[in-house]
Amino acid sequence: MKSINPHDGELIREYKEYSDAMIEQTLSEVHSTNKLWSHTGFTGRSKLFKELAHVLRHEKLEYAELMAEEMGKPMKEGVAEIEKCAWVCDYYADNAKEFLAPKKIEADVRDSHVRFDPMGTILAIMPWNFPFWQVFRFAAPTLMAGNTAVLKHASNVSGCALAIEELFKTAGFPNNVFRTLLVSGKKIGEVVKDDRIAAVTLTGSAPAGIAAGTSAAEKIKKVVLELGGSDPYIVFEDADLDQAVDSIATSRMINSGQSCIAAKRFFVHSKIKEDFTKALKKRFEHTTMGDPTVEGNMIGPQAKMDLRDQLHDQVQKSVEKGATLLLGGEIPDLEGSYYPPTLLTDVKKGMPAFDEEMFGPVGAIIEFTSDDEALEMANDSEFGLGSAIFTKDHERIERFVRELQAGSVFVNHFVKSDPRLPFGGIKNSGHGRELADFGIHEFVNIKTVSMK
Repeated sequence: MKSINPHDGELIREYKEYSDAMIEQTLSEVHSTNKLWSHTGFTGRSKLFKELAHVLRHEKLEYAELMAEEMGKPMKEGVAEIEKCAWVCDYYADNAKEFLAPKKIEADVRDSHVRFDPMGTILAIMPWNFPFWQVFRFAAPTLMAGNTAVLKHASNVSGCALAIEELFKTAGFPNNVFRTLLVSGKKIGEVVKDDRIAAVTLTGSAPAGIAAGTSAAEKIKKVVLELGGSDPYIVFEDADLDQAVDSIATSRMINSGQSCIAAKRFFVHSKIKEDFTKALKKRFEHTTMGDPTVEGNMIGPQAKMDLRDQLHDQVQKSVEKGATLLLGGEIPDLEGSYYPPTLLTDVKKGMPAFDEEMFGPVGAIIEFTSDDEALEMANDSEFGLGSAIFTKDHERIERFVRELQAGSVFVNHFVKSDPRLPFGGIKNSGHGRELADFGIHEFVNIKTVSMK
């Protein structure tokens, strides 16, 4: 298992994959800690998560540097990611007890209520693009609910995975409440099916979700899946153009374009398409690319060379099918897996830029002339993660909020995750929810109690 710096292609470190004996020992140790941790109580768990938030904030530069080195995240964004991890720790430390308080229900017995008990050990299979945040948005609610956790992280961010495990130890958590497994995707199916794993959560691609879900189904285990997205951003003729352009440019370039909820397909009304295109092209042109550790560089390299090449292939095929290349679209003469801000227009169904997820700094402009056409094209996707609309028309807002097929609709700003709001998708973007009170209820036994 190799960690390679995407900025220069240099090997950072090789990690030895855990043997079957090491996997067995880890699962056994975490499983044996379930009862101890579940009896810790909300007050004890909350104190530990408050300390964890403190450690994260204190060491944020160190962890940002680690992400920049392993997957190319610009330092400014890395620092923000760690601060967000601290926020989600504080959020569940403050609110988990209320979210999981027993709920009394009136029935024809003396006492009936619902309680929420931990399930056991939860396996998290996580990707490389937000190496800390995607782990903590799972870990904070899951552990505050009294479960233990095992992490299988993407192999190219093994350093981040081990750093997260060490973070829990540094914050004072009992041994084996949270552990990392350094294993390949080939082995994880058997871990999913292990009887000591109570449930599974996965963030990643649709094929990865299908594989994990299939393994879990063999053992009738619950799975929460957050998969890919091809988020439609719809800009109507009455939109505040500056606001729309700023939101779309910002969203598309976050994490060097490598975000499931980034703006990806830009549906623009024909009346404003020309002005929108000029303004967005200017923003893309002024997006600086380079070494993620250098202040001022807004996007770094793509996390892996094969992913960069796949992105370029999607751009080329879209152009071959009739899309117009306005900017970028050429692999730069640089070491590392860099890809420039790229803008396509005249994009239509049947092109990769319309049909597929473009996981990098590539924007696709799609023209529409009516509300019905915009809605039909926006929903014409296998994905349904996030969406955004830009308009001042309240009746239109009500309609599109109701009819857009997505896990979220943001009005006049870009899609982002927030510990206070449920997060997840529909269709091939997955099922289940993370964050807020919905997220903490995913991995508990919702137990009915009825007393006569």
